[in-house]
Amino acid sequence: MKHIVLLAAVILAAMSFDSRPAKASGDAPWCAVISLGVDSSYEDCRYRSFEECRPNVLAGNRGFCNPNPSYIGNNASAKPRKTKSRYN
Repeated sequence: MKHIVLLAAVILAAMSFDSRPAKASGDAPWCAVISLGVDSSYEDCRYRSFEECRPNVLAGNRGFCNPNPSYIGNNASAKPRKTKSRYN
């Protein structure tokens, strides 16, 4: 009986560890990286500016603001500007 309980505990412990990195929640340019403890944190990416992110971190969440690494933005739809030549 002890072996079954030990085996079940080992399997449960192995299932609770996930080696995949956590994805950032949200699609904004700034993330609040919030610490959950030793080697555990998550990114809350719903802030449009650093100033909008900063109060969340300063409120005692033990984290910092970081640019969102997966944010693409609106640069793909921007049209190139035409410039006039000085020599025309």
